[in-house]
Amino acid sequence: MKKVCSAVLAVACAPSLLACDICAVYSAAQAHGEIGKGFSAGVAEQFTHFGTLQDSGNEVPDEANQHLDSSVSQLFVGYNFSERFGVQLNLPVIHRSFKRPEGFETDRGTESGIGDVSLIGHYQLIHRERMDRTFTWTVIGGIKLPTGNSDRLKEELDEVEVPGAPESGIHGHDLALGSGSVDGIVGTGMFARFGRGFFSANAQYAIRTEGRLDYQYANDFTWAGGPGAFLMFDEEQTLALQFVVSGETKPRDKFQGERAEDTGITAVYLGPQINYTWSDKLSAELGLDLPVSIQNTALQMVPDWRVRAAVTWHF
Repeated sequence: MKKVCSAVLAVACAPSLLACDICAVYSAAQAHGEIGKGFSAGVAEQFTHFGTLQDSGNEVPDEANQHLDSSVSQLFVGYNFSERFGVQLNLPVIHRSFKRPEGFETDRGTESGIGDVSLIGHYQLIHRERMDRTFTWTVIGGIKLPTGNSDRLKEELDEVEVPGAPESGIHGHDLALGSGSVDGIVGTGMFARFGRGFFSANAQYAIRTEGRLDYQYANDFTWAGGPGAFLMFDEEQTLALQFVVSGETKPRDKFQGERAEDTGITAVYLGPQINYTWSDKLSAELGLDLPVSIQNTALQMVPDWRVRAAVTWHF
């Protein structure tokens, strides 16, 4: 029974790769629940393709065929001091490739490197389980440090529109690998199971401070959740299919005391997710998110789709 319950927690609270590349922090504890004391390690990937140009929530012609492909791979290691409390260190490795207009020319390039490292703690407030039902509630909190390269923010100093030329929807704040600021992270997650059916939800809030060049990313609220069912459920392994609704709300950033018009966004995504566990050691997830509503400010490239994946090994 204990092994099955551990697998249930590991597979069912999975959607923790959230919307914002620079804001979201993958929390294995929030995603998978507690599986005893000891170490855990893994990798979480989010790949997002930005291929649609929108102005204030409305799609507009993209004469320059702009695009941005963003890959954020988070390497993480954690330690649980008890079955309720633990910590986790995240190291994001980012690669972005883009094509955008620069006046009447075309600018193609890549940005690669480490992002902003984060250290988070998690505590399980409630854990209730029986043979046919389970309920858990976990909270997280931590800090994000400015280890990522924020040089791309210098572009905000000299953005100039050339009359008659296509306008870029990809900006320096989109390409920067780090925020240049020390930020706080708080969040919560819950999971409820009844027989083979379950429901999970989690949310995360990034509290941003002013960083390099007097640029301050806006506080960001991300969330995800939805119902699912176990397709396979035994002592050795579980396989579950979940329908995930996720989203993000972020107001406009600040640059040198003024609001940056092309930075606000509210997005909602839908998509399937597959969760798998083997014994109480391995847990994995794979999900696809398709946008159903994106409201943005000014001119921005917005996501067409994204893929999320994660693998966690418990020692």
